[in-house]
Amino acid sequence: MPLRQVNADKPHLWKADIAASVDQFNQWFMQFAPQAFRATRVKTTEHVKASLVATHDLRSLDAATLGANPGALPTLRMCTAPPLAVDRLIGLANANKSLIGRMEDGQLAVRMKAEILEDNLTKVCRVLIKLLDRDVFPWLDACQDPTDHERDRASTIVADRLCSAVANPIVRNAQEQRQLAIIGDWLDKRGYRKQSPPVGKPPTEMEAGTYCFRMNLSVGKIVKVNIPVDVVIQPKRPRKDRLPILIEAKSAGDFTNTNKRRKEEATKAHQLQATYGESVRFILFLCGYFGSDYLGYEAAEGIDWVWEHRIDDLAKLGLGIE
Repeated sequence: MPLRQVNADKPHLWKADIAASVDQFNQWFMQFAPQAFRATRVKTTEHVKASLVATHDLRSLDAATLGANPGALPTLRMCTAPPLAVDRLIGLANANKSLIGRMEDGQLAVRMKAEILEDNLTKVCRVLIKLLDRDVFPWLDACQDPTDHERDRASTIVADRLCSAVANPIVRNAQEQRQLAIIGDWLDKRGYRKQSPPVGKPPTEMEAGTYCFRMNLSVGKIVKVNIPVDVVIQPKRPRKDRLPILIEAKSAGDFTNTNKRRKEEATKAHQLQATYGESVRFILFLCGYFGSDYLGYEAAEGIDWVWEHRIDDLAKLGLGIE
């Protein structure tokens, strides 16, 4: 029998739910997003200060210093005028793309010959030195040590630039953490326990009445790959096939981005169904700007959803107290 749908088959409710979801996201954003951004900025400011110290306040920008502190590169890109995106720096310096990518993660290219590595680092430093924002770092032209106030001010400015470049991910990560906490709280109140399945066992081996966050599920018949699922729940009364409920937490601060990424959920759902069967229950947990175009696309792909502002709809998935 086809699975009973929660919201995908009720388009007459979509308009009101979209409005309520947008209002809920906006309320959260106004109250908590600045706090999340500030907390990230505090940590980022300390990282910037460490990068300044490592480069002797930008007065020792050479291959040796950069090679010893590859993780400083994201900070150094924001020390220029204008701040440089990764691809722009690669183009201006004619640097090895793989090397720059690894340095963005705080590492060097381990198999690159020493002379080639030094040449690339030198070219990167040459670009950075030429474009340094000397209004932010006045001690460079003054040829003297910065005061504590000058260093603090410069670190805050660069940290703001770094945070602005990743503002959306900061908000999205904070919202995702909040969504998972809400789902966990809802399950805890109904007697569920947070517990991962046995290592190496399929999700069907999950104990009844348990759930876990960010579980990797293996998909593919020939080539196996792991795909992450935000929430995996085994009902207190497992289904006959013992497949758990799979939930993807989704939030969005505008309608455009959701329409651009709507195929991602469909792809994940199809991968899961191809591996575990058509009866896989893959549910979206939505908060924010999800318009009728997005909902219609997901419904056409056979994907259902639960709105955060009506979280009790989770009970309709067989996740009630009984």
